[in-house]
Amino acid sequence: MFLTPAQAAEVRDRFGTPCYVYDRASLDAAAARALAFPHAFGLTVRYAMKANPNAAILRRFVELGLHVDASSDFEVERALRAGAPPERIQLTSQMPSRSLRAIVERGVLYNACSRHQLEEYGTAYPGADVCVRMNPGLGSGSTNRTNTGGPGSSFGIWHDYFADVQAIAARHGLHVRRLHSHIGSGSDPAVWQRVARMTLELAAALPEVTTVNLGGGFKVARVAGEQATDLQQCGAPVREEFIRFRERHGRALHLEIEPGTYLVANAGAIVATCIDVVDTGGDGYTFAKLDTGMTEIARPSLYGAQHPIDVLAEAPPAEVVFCGPCCESGDILTPAPGDPEALAPRRVPTPQAGDLVIVGGAGAYCAAMATINYNSYPQAPEVMLEPDGTLRLVRKRQTLEQVLQNEV
Repeated sequence: MFLTPAQAAEVRDRFGTPCYVYDRASLDAAAARALAFPHAFGLTVRYAMKANPNAAILRRFVELGLHVDASSDFEVERALRAGAPPERIQLTSQMPSRSLRAIVERGVLYNACSRHQLEEYGTAYPGADVCVRMNPGLGSGSTNRTNTGGPGSSFGIWHDYFADVQAIAARHGLHVRRLHSHIGSGSDPAVWQRVARMTLELAAALPEVTTVNLGGGFKVARVAGEQATDLQQCGAPVREEFIRFRERHGRALHLEIEPGTYLVANAGAIVATCIDVVDTGGDGYTFAKLDTGMTEIARPSLYGAQHPIDVLAEAPPAEVVFCGPCCESGDILTPAPGDPEALAPRRVPTPQAGDLVIVGGAGAYCAAMATINYNSYPQAPEVMLEPDGTLRLVRKRQTLEQVLQNEV
């Protein structure tokens, strides 16, 4: 946890709870580690902005030299408005672009993620350069919901259809300059090396490819017992695969990676307040109800994801299940690891109503993926903790009027 008790109290006094806080020093340090990823012939680091699209974070990463991976037309627009140069943005979307011409003609790079998308792009821009996303047949992730490769994933073009990719490109005179794959979240260097080898085998059959993007998915450790990805250990065998590729094929390929979680997860926290404590008897559980839950952090309910939770109080320890304020049985912050259906109490100082509570590891897929406005709760504010200790508001708390403004 990067917040001190005094800083957490200042957050509550100035901005109210629940409130997201991001630590700029942690963002900078993670970006520096990513930019040092081992490579042989050049490296581009793309921030997968779906992890957290806040403009303050985007601006900082662009300042540090990162490029952007956008997952929708709307994310492209947000990146542009945050100051990212269009030539440093790549659109990698499950949905065919609704504004393809407007995006491409501004200089944004396009990554075709299906045969239909590639055909659509070739029809609109015959003879153009393009990136193609392939599913290499291998995935990685702590659950199926964080696995973006292999036969159970809809992402990318299945590798058995590689001949179709070549045929579509030939029919429209497309130049496949960039090749992309992404397998999900994991930390096993052997898996990364295998995926790099499989992707490079496809690149060998595309003589115009100059850049290979191996995606992101670098796992971070939010709680004790979780294994974080060591980027140097993970990247070393990948670098060797690129060197061997040049020795065999005479082509020095540029490497791209696109971390999201790795860059922001542990740079974020939610400052919350305990609003009630209830129990279900001697054979049941003690529940600490917080004013934050699935409306700010849905990952525990979705995957059984684990987040550190600190109670800022001096009290005897107790086994406590933390839950949110929603009228929803799934609004649980402490499920069993990987099992959102089971409860896993945490041993913490016994909370009381009014105590400050910090939920850590909340920089990635929390504000970006929250179930905002469920039970009509307004969207929480976001604050940046600067290196000098000052707290800067980077997103206001939503008002009820804003929740209702589009109703007609």
